[in-house]
Amino acid sequence: MRGSREDARQRRHRRVRKALHGTVDRPRLVVFRSNRYIYAQLIDDDAGRTLAAASSQEKTLRGATLTRETAASVGALLAQRAGEAKVTDVVFDRGGYAFHGRVKALADAAREAGLKF
Repeated sequence: MRGSREDARQRRHRRVRKALHGTVDRPRLVVFRSNRYIYAQLIDDDAGRTLAAASSQEKTLRGATLTRETAASVGALLAQRAGEAKVTDVVFDRGGYAFHGRVKALADAAREAGLKF
């Protein structure tokens, strides 16, 4: 029996996560997207804690439909919060998604707002 698309994404994510590890100096920028929302977090894997997070469910973005522009605003918001947490360098974890569309828009906006990866 075949697995679902989500199972395939989970397999890709596990495969990518073998090589990625976030630290305090260089946390992992994780992206999760659903059909309605997109989420991004900066995670320190050593301590197992989230340093900063942003999503399209924020009060300022809640009414917007999920487009590349919404994803870009989430990326910019995350980069702003990363700056407040004194984080400039990150490791990008695309979460098993193709680096295309909303995921790429979020990453490009985070780069433009000052994150380096």
